[in-house]
Amino acid sequence: MAPADSVVMNDCNHKTRLICALTGGDVGQMRQQMDAAAREGADAVECRLDLLNAPPDPAALHTLLDAPPLTVVVTNRPTRQGGRFAGDEQQRLAILRQAADLGATFVDVEDDVDTPPAPAQQTIRSHHDFARRPERLDEILTQLEASPAAVSKVAFAAGVCADAFVALDLLQRGRRPTIALAMGEAGLASRILARKFGAFGTFASLAAGAESAPGQPTLAELRHRFRWDALQADTSVYGVIGFPVSHSMSPDIHNAAFEATGHNGVYVPLLVRAGATCFSATLDAIRARPWLDWRGLSVTLPHKEHALAYVGPSRCDELTVQIGAVNTITFDDDGELHGTNTDYAAALDALCGAMAITRDDLAGRSVAVLGAGGVSRAIVAALAHYGATVTIYNRTVQRAHRLAAEFSLAHGALEDAATAHAEIVINCTPLGMHPEPDATPLPRLPTGAEVVFDTIYTPIETRLLREARAAGCRTVSGVEMFVNQAAAQFECWLPTPAPRDVMRQVVLDRLAAS
Repeated sequence: MAPADSVVMNDCNHKTRLICALTGGDVGQMRQQMDAAAREGADAVECRLDLLNAPPDPAALHTLLDAPPLTVVVTNRPTRQGGRFAGDEQQRLAILRQAADLGATFVDVEDDVDTPPAPAQQTIRSHHDFARRPERLDEILTQLEASPAAVSKVAFAAGVCADAFVALDLLQRGRRPTIALAMGEAGLASRILARKFGAFGTFASLAAGAESAPGQPTLAELRHRFRWDALQADTSVYGVIGFPVSHSMSPDIHNAAFEATGHNGVYVPLLVRAGATCFSATLDAIRARPWLDWRGLSVTLPHKEHALAYVGPSRCDELTVQIGAVNTITFDDDGELHGTNTDYAAALDALCGAMAITRDDLAGRSVAVLGAGGVSRAIVAALAHYGATVTIYNRTVQRAHRLAAEFSLAHGALEDAATAHAEIVINCTPLGMHPEPDATPLPRLPTGAEVVFDTIYTPIETRLLREARAAGCRTVSGVEMFVNQAAAQFECWLPTPAPRDVMRQVVLDRLAAS
């Protein structure tokens, strides 16, 4: 028999269990996964018996549950609550009863079962909705807590990012040990922050592709990418808002920086669909919950303009307002927001560093900027601010004209850039980006070009940079801009110099692995 697991109330001082969901097709494979989960640092496993190829008999259950290396939760989820068990209900409950008798620490029993098949101290009473967020979550939690079960569990599909915070609300309200999860990518923050708010447990998969529910991160992701073992009740929270956001390297970069500097913080991705309404709803949800301890946000496409409108020009610096986009939001101690744009500073510092000059030395230098999108706008505004002579080239000339007119600059068609007379060339187009690395915005370099800067960082050396280097030009990779903007964000939030070498290495490692 496995030793009884101690059950405590929702308490930020106890260790929230990191539960690895086991999804093997047979008992032998599931037991191997159990041993692997223990090696990977899980505190418990959930044996999903409904995912086995055939219902287990008592002998198979004995093999699975004999002397387990860690706490075991047994689940035999029926199809009516999102599982795969489609057989006789009495058979399903009998399997759970056998598992409890054979030593399972906990048995997960759905809230629509009249008579749980295990003693109360072994029972997790659960409610699942894989289609939506139920309207009466408080009522559902109250009904779960009316049973004598040891643990309450609520899991529902997240429709929007703010649903993750609704799940955390349940942890705040729970009167006994509680698991509350918003499933799907939009709800990921509820899984990561479960430990901060004293959840009984949260779920992770053993490996990518082995998830038992939508949005489950892997054990390795939770423990290493999201600093699971370091999370505490007073951990400060940061994040990145975008759509899409799963590809973002920002969680890797900032969490590594927190680790390197000893900062008690965690950085999470927030999937927020396009539109000012969705952005505002997410910020409203965060600000309505000061107990989240939210301290900073990175903002990426398509929300940078929405961020400026939400924060307000009066709480942003002058150049950020000129650029018309915020990529960094800081929450002060009173909950007030401040916005800035670290893209322009990142680009200027990368460029000036390569040229061994100061920003003021840019005055009068001729610059050809390729592209007229958001990145171009930030760089153009900064170059104009420091007195550079800028010409904007774009495939859609009218778009180049609109941007140039705002800053009283020259403009032209992209195909004319090759014949320009420019000391500095800055590519802000996606031409040459993976998965089309052989593309280039220029068939040849402009006469007199001495420095070529490509804001693309995948690949690290684009065709444009490769040809510029061969021609004897100094080159600047988008990696430096990327690292610089992240470091500037870090320094907006913390009175500590950013560990740039650590952040750069994270970027290089991620790019090498992709």
